[in-house]
Amino acid sequence: MGRSPCCEKAHTNKGAWTKEEDDRLVAYIRAHGEGCWRSLPKAAGLLRCGKSCRLRWINYLRPDLKRGNFTQEEDELIIKLHSLLGNKWSLIAGRLPGRTDNEIKNYWNTHIRRKLLSRGIDPATHRPLNDPPPSAKQEEQVYSESESILIIQDANSKRPVVHLEPACLDLNLELTISPPHHADRSVSLKSSTDGNDNVVESTSGSSSNSSTSSGSGGTYLDF
Repeated sequence: MGRSPCCEKAHTNKGAWTKEEDDRLVAYIRAHGEGCWRSLPKAAGLLRCGKSCRLRWINYLRPDLKRGNFTQEEDELIIKLHSLLGNKWSLIAGRLPGRTDNEIKNYWNTHIRRKLLSRGIDPATHRPLNDPPPSAKQEEQVYSESESILIIQDANSKRPVVHLEPACLDLNLELTISPPHHADRSVSLKSSTDGNDNVVESTSGSSSNSSTSSGSGGTYLDF
């Protein structure tokens, strides 16, 4: 079900507000506060819609409104906030005390926009008009220990597309192949002494046949 209207349009006044209506609205809000805008017109004795009363109070009648032209400081602040927030006029108005969102919006379209164009700045992007457009896709490679994350920012999309790719380990292996090493044949002399203090010499690794004969006088090696 849709929301019921705050008032009967057939029995409400249209057009510009009169001074009597302004005085009645101001007197009621000073006495009772803003309260519920749906029930305020009837309580204040106004043949106006609740939305019309709210806009009349916020944009014209509330006492903290700042009158007069915008200052140079306000101009620069609006430009800075617009570059950060875009066309969010309510948020911008919240940072300019005494100014309304509708007032700032109208001032932007009639004055600040032309000022930026005269400076050679695009009012939508706040970039120089002569700057080349950004590329359709901007790629950013982000590496982690376990995977590679490829982020592709599409110029036509607000959300980046993220691709996960397995990481390729950078192995720096140096393999050295060398021919087999043959140990040199070495001849070791082993000395042993028998009971008669005779030295026995043996040749290690020799393929010659040797016969040993022992006698009463000692040990003999035949080659």
